[in-house]
Amino acid sequence: MASVRDVRSGAHYTVGEAGPLAELDAKLFIGQPMGFSSMEVSLNRIAPGTGSPFMHQHREHEELYLFLQGHGQFLIDGTVIPVEAGTLVRVEPEARRAWRNNGDTDLEFIVVQANRHSLTGQDGVRLEDKAPWPE
Repeated sequence: MASVRDVRSGAHYTVGEAGPLAELDAKLFIGQPMGFSSMEVSLNRIAPGTGSPFMHQHREHEELYLFLQGHGQFLIDGTVIPVEAGTLVRVEPEARRAWRNNGDTDLEFIVVQANRHSLTGQDGVRLEDKAPWPE
């Protein structure tokens, strides 16, 4: 079973190791071991000829699917969308969804979940400091 390993934290960060997606059993949720407080992220690998065994939806979370490798299909409210490396799919909570790998290589993707309408606008602050990279 895949897991987030070697988790270590500093005052304002957490680092962990999940290994290559090619070694993933199927799905690995990383939110809890990484200490997320406002989102969930999962790493996913689906073998050829397999897929989600059921439809699902959410109460509050919208999702972003980022496809990294392979070919498959994403089913949203009865619409079939072909997916491959580079495809991005945002799904609202109410949408009924499932996916499958109809290709001949593993389908690898990352899913990010967050509460819908929770972003508050531009949050980044540019600092004047130069990054102190070691030589």
